[in-house]
Amino acid sequence: MQRLKILAGCTFLVLVLFFLTLSATKPESTPPSKATFSAIDIAPTENSIDQKEIRRYKQQQQELQDELKTYFKKAIAAGDIVGAGVSIVRGDSIVISHGFGKRNTNMNDLVNGETVFRLGSLSKGFAGVLAANVKQEGKLSWTDKVIDYLPEFRLGDSRNTNQITLANILSHTSGTPYHSFTNLVEAGLPMTTIAERFKEVVPISKPGLMYSYQNAMFALCGEMMRKATGQKINTLLSNRFFKPLEMCNTTSDYETLNHVSNVALPHSKRGKSWRTLKLTDKYYNAIAAGGISSNAHDMGRWMRFLLGHNPDVLNKSALEEAFNPFIEIAGHSKYYQRWPGHVRSYYGFGWRIHKFVEDDDTQEKTIWHHGGSVNSYRNEIALYPEADLGICVLLNSNSRLATNVIPDLYEIVKDIYEPSFAKKHSLNHGTAAVKHE
Repeated sequence: MQRLKILAGCTFLVLVLFFLTLSATKPESTPPSKATFSAIDIAPTENSIDQKEIRRYKQQQQELQDELKTYFKKAIAAGDIVGAGVSIVRGDSIVISHGFGKRNTNMNDLVNGETVFRLGSLSKGFAGVLAANVKQEGKLSWTDKVIDYLPEFRLGDSRNTNQITLANILSHTSGTPYHSFTNLVEAGLPMTTIAERFKEVVPISKPGLMYSYQNAMFALCGEMMRKATGQKINTLLSNRFFKPLEMCNTTSDYETLNHVSNVALPHSKRGKSWRTLKLTDKYYNAIAAGGISSNAHDMGRWMRFLLGHNPDVLNKSALEEAFNPFIEIAGHSKYYQRWPGHVRSYYGFGWRIHKFVEDDDTQEKTIWHHGGSVNSYRNEIALYPEADLGICVLLNSNSRLATNVIPDLYEIVKDIYEPSFAKKHSLNHGTAAVKHE
């Protein structure tokens, strides 16, 4: 028995030593080495992709800034403008929100992305989207009659008056003669008083049949929204858009603007030189038509929202109701009807909607656009929904540059971000390709 115990113990000891030896000679380093290599191999690849995209983004951003600097430097040297605030949005990124030139031609203060300009009729786009916001809450409908909110309102006989809706005043199709009572708006009369004065106007068409651009009639939408919500339009804009979008320098009252230090003063041309003008208090009685002020940075945030990147503020389907074509804009004499590839134009609710084609492509694309002019400021905003692109230019002078600045900047953006387009563009349109050199 004792011998068996000794033999079993020896056998156990031999087996232990065998497995220890086998374990010691096993290449343990191989799997960890392989695992470590895999992690190192994959991580740098992912990181390098991220870094490559970042470098590409910054490179294109710098190239765009350089091109814009050249473009606006040339315009300033030619005496076409004094200063400009420019914002460009691609996707959910504000690629550019910069300034060029001077805030005041007599001073050395330069325009930057925070410099405030008056927007003029770019305000109409805010009003149209605000109406869509109030409609989404069920407090308004596009078919609501003006007279139901403003009983003092009259235009033509009672039958005609009863046919004029919110959609008509937002689309300039109320049947009112061109710019009716803009003089009363600029005289500072309250909108309720102006509403009552429309009984003096003879309609030129039935509601909904003719496009005829307005300020006074359009601004009545602000009064309708006040009645529907119990809040003034400046409060509605601030609470629903400016604050949630962090548009901290966007306002709609004269007193605030008059106390802003970083403001681009308006200018008018006298001979070959620019003359600085004072800020005026016009259109603050008609905020929906032309009473908002902003800067390049905030307009970048606004365009990013309009392209659908802030659905928490307003969902895309409700937002796009403002951009539905309501009435076609006839003719070919307007500056935007002469833009490259233009096919036709419409007006929605506070926005012009243009259809255009590029080069040999027969597929129509869309531009949501508006221009603005007030107090010798001149501004342009355009969004290209298919390209997820927005361009806004604010000028502190009533400049002829405004008529082509949108297509000019669109070409610059395309040349930088779509090289294949740039190559085709330079081959087929040689004169246009060197326009920005």
